[in-house]
Amino acid sequence: MTAEAPPAPALSYGRRIPVTVHFDDLDALGLLHNARYPLLVERAWAELWQAHGIAFDGDWVAAGDACNAVKELRLTYEAPVTRPGPYAVHLWLDRLGTTGLTYGFRFCSADGAVTYARGSRVLVRLDATTLRPAPWSEGFRGAARELLRPDA
Repeated sequence: MTAEAPPAPALSYGRRIPVTVHFDDLDALGLLHNARYPLLVERAWAELWQAHGIAFDGDWVAAGDACNAVKELRLTYEAPVTRPGPYAVHLWLDRLGTTGLTYGFRFCSADGAVTYARGSRVLVRLDATTLRPAPWSEGFRGAARELLRPDA
């Protein structure tokens, strides 16, 4: 008889995206290097939006909503990641404005039960020609609304 892992707890908001920590992501002490957390969160964010057809393929003008810049990043480490393997990033939106948004995240165990780090990030949608703030498209806004935290 094979024991099966219990199902991951259901999320009441946002999405949990699987990520992998590799051996070379660890520092000299065998801990996930602090600079890797934002990188893994960024990869999860990119995967989530690519599933909605929003991605950068080398042409900033054609990139549309993928043409954005980070205005702020906040990150708090809660527990050390001490080994390579499967983990997850839980992503959600705290705020969706006309030209900007704030998303929250948790770097967590694959099942979402353990939180290793949490934070938020502010993005601003940019016009590729002027690099000034530009409004999110209606298609992006529709997909983004699905990620809004209910009490946000």
